[in-house]
Amino acid sequence: MRSTAPARPSSRPARSTATPPPPPPSPAGEPVAQRTLAYHGFRQQIIDARIRPGQFVSQRELMELLKMPLAAVRELVPRLEAAGLIKTVPKRGLQIAPVDLKLIRNAWQVRAMVEREAVQHFAATASPATVTRLVEQHEAILQRALQPEPDAALEKDAQAVDWGLHDTMVDAIGNEILSEIYRVNSLHVRLIRYDADSLRPMQVVPAMREHLDFLHALAEGDRAGALARMMAHIEQSKHRVLTGMLQTQ
Repeated sequence: MRSTAPARPSSRPARSTATPPPPPPSPAGEPVAQRTLAYHGFRQQIIDARIRPGQFVSQRELMELLKMPLAAVRELVPRLEAAGLIKTVPKRGLQIAPVDLKLIRNAWQVRAMVEREAVQHFAATASPATVTRLVEQHEAILQRALQPEPDAALEKDAQAVDWGLHDTMVDAIGNEILSEIYRVNSLHVRLIRYDADSLRPMQVVPAMREHLDFLHALAEGDRAGALARMMAHIEQSKHRVLTGMLQTQ
């Protein structure tokens, strides 16, 4: 296994084919700062797997990729460095966080810590209607994944349902600081998952089944069982990533 070597870096970023959607407006209705737009654009590039772990980019390449002025990109860089998403390498430029065992361990540890609190809160506060809606969404994705014919939109829709559940639980706590920590860590997780890109479609079925086990425990009022199932799901997702990295070397 690659323990310290970064994924094969590309000399230039993949070109975006669509402008990322803007973030929601501020509560006061004021225009969103360009640096915030740039950050949301960078985040969308990771979500859409257009930026690879270990890849080197220049500020001007980021400007082209995000369709933002150079001033906004320059303001963005310190925020990305503070989040550990990029680092400056002398004479080479900006490097997207490479994937190694330390990053995997740290990202999943943060994920488990935050989601343990989120699951306990969600189990105590989620309405039966909310749980029923989530079950229906997951069952629909699972049925599509089990069809013999390929579904071009399956992976994207499955990821929206998958991450939507986790985001919903964390945001339900109502702690903006915790939600931001979770969102940044989710970007690390998504960078890591990119290395197992060829295996992602194969991961939909087990992920949906694990989520449904968790949701059925919630529906039955089994809070302890729900927590155990979610923690097991997070551990299994880490195992799938590690397995994917081994198989794609």
